[in-house]
Amino acid sequence: MRDVAIIGVGHTKFGRAKTKKGLELFSEAALQAVDDAGVELKDVEALFQGSALPGFEEGQVMPAAFSAGELGLSPVPATRYEGACASASIAVREAAMWVAAGEFDVVLAGGVERALTMGTLFATRTFSMACHAPTEGPAGLTFPGVFGMAALQYSKNYGVPLEELREKMALVSVKNHRQGALNPLAQFYGKMGDLKVEEVVNSRFVADPLTLLDCCPFSDGAAALVLCSAEEARKYTDEPVFVLGTGQGSGGALSKMAGGDLTKPASRVSSARMAFKRAGLEPSEIDVLELHDCFTIAELIALEGMGFFGWGEAADATADGQTERDGKIPVNASGGLLGRGHPIGATGASQVYWVVKQMRGEAPKGIQIDPVPEYGMTDTLGGDFGTLCHLILGRSKRRK
Repeated sequence: MRDVAIIGVGHTKFGRAKTKKGLELFSEAALQAVDDAGVELKDVEALFQGSALPGFEEGQVMPAAFSAGELGLSPVPATRYEGACASASIAVREAAMWVAAGEFDVVLAGGVERALTMGTLFATRTFSMACHAPTEGPAGLTFPGVFGMAALQYSKNYGVPLEELREKMALVSVKNHRQGALNPLAQFYGKMGDLKVEEVVNSRFVADPLTLLDCCPFSDGAAALVLCSAEEARKYTDEPVFVLGTGQGSGGALSKMAGGDLTKPASRVSSARMAFKRAGLEPSEIDVLELHDCFTIAELIALEGMGFFGWGEAADATADGQTERDGKIPVNASGGLLGRGHPIGATGASQVYWVVKQMRGEAPKGIQIDPVPEYGMTDTLGGDFGTLCHLILGRSKRRK
């Protein structure tokens, strides 16, 4: 298998796309990525696109093919990937594997979504379709409910009084909104940068013990990447970022989750271990991490499931500042889903975009990590742990 590099990235502003359709959003990000890579559209041999709910958003279930047509790429292969919120990460992972296998030399990968345009009620209903329909749907389970239960279980498992846990979860929201306020492409750019713990705790309940400010927003947006074989990368750029390892895991209905413990999803543990093994790295070697903070408790359990902290330790580590931009492991320096926004089919590609920007030293002031990171990682969750995907990137090729 060949080494693979990311040579170009593109990203729209996240938030409400008042006038742009999904095709336009993805084209905007894709053209940025192609220009950034220094390739021409005729060089692109395939398109890999994540998109979770386009049929409900725009009545369009085959957006990848039409994106290829819009960009003048037809008749190259163009495939839509659907893994709920992990859709774009799966698309990027698949793109990397096809290039590694030698089938393609230059490809375009990314994702797009217009979730905010659906409105809260309809978006909540369609999002919940990523739960297990026969058992969880009739019970009225939604994702805030899933992570509300996870927070209660975390409190019980590790003996953290619930009010204390709520304050430590709130620190995740404070941190990520502070970073999002500094990110010009984030949904909350310039907003909520001075959010206080008490404001998070006292905002209205969504699913006990989660409040509104424990939850990420619905968003519209797109992100895209150009990948190529590593041996060709320096033809286009002096600063390629290499795909060192990838992982993917799956989970079934929550009722069948091993041990019934929402704080230790096997799908995440398995996927992260796969990525670390293929990259030849350990959690302690990762310098920057963009993970799936769909809810504040989600950041804590993700950190533990990936091995950055022991079970039950992430809440205290967050309170100690270990996940701040200048901490032990900078987490969601871009603002994460909470501060950056969450257009579900685009989120995974957005995470990769921001890791690449960090590794190039090109992240905006207040976001850029110093020194420039050598290794970065993304974590994307689809559904209630139904799909997990991890990508590990580096400024140098895989260790042999």
